[in-house]
Amino acid sequence: MNKELEKYIEEKIIPLYTRNDDAHGIEHIKTVIRRSLELAKNYDVNIDMVYTIAAYHDFGVYIDRKTHEIISADMFMKDENMKKWFSDEQRIIMKEAIEDHRASCNHEPRSIYGKIVSAADRMIATVDSRIKRACISSLRLHPEFTREEHISRVYNHLSEKFGENGYAKMYIEDKEYDASIAKFRQALSDKEGFIKKIEAIMDQIL
Repeated sequence: MNKELEKYIEEKIIPLYTRNDDAHGIEHIKTVIRRSLELAKNYDVNIDMVYTIAAYHDFGVYIDRKTHEIISADMFMKDENMKKWFSDEQRIIMKEAIEDHRASCNHEPRSIYGKIVSAADRMIATVDSRIKRACISSLRLHPEFTREEHISRVYNHLSEKFGENGYAKMYIEDKEYDASIAKFRQALSDKEGFIKKIEAIMDQIL
């Protein structure tokens, strides 16, 4: 990996993730970078591109969560420093990969780079950690909701996203994700127990 690029991202980009909510903060971005680099070992790809895409994929969450993939891609393209390390063609591929990373994206990622960051972003470290992310996001997106409305929204959101027929698709093989999603779906199958987990985690945050 280009050391100058790595230094720039470590010092100038990653620290700015403190502007995001905890669900999309520094811990999350470091996890996505780690997983992206691990997944990239299975493909003939440019590691500098993989690293940079992962580093920028949620960069604009603090501006607007609902369109953050577009905002993040635009912020990446406006970073003149990227021209030191990447050609115009590479930067377009990277922009598209950032745009394509969301689970709710209505099309398959346009390149292997988009598929890698998309897969890396799906990771469920533990059932509780994924519930906590969803709770934090719900509280930020809907401050007007009651506690009960948040709990209902979190359960429905996670079921729709990660359930057996969920919209969070995978486009490359990822054994780490396969193991984690199996545990998550097992937990989801016990609706009463899962909701109790949400309630406990929500009460810790509130």
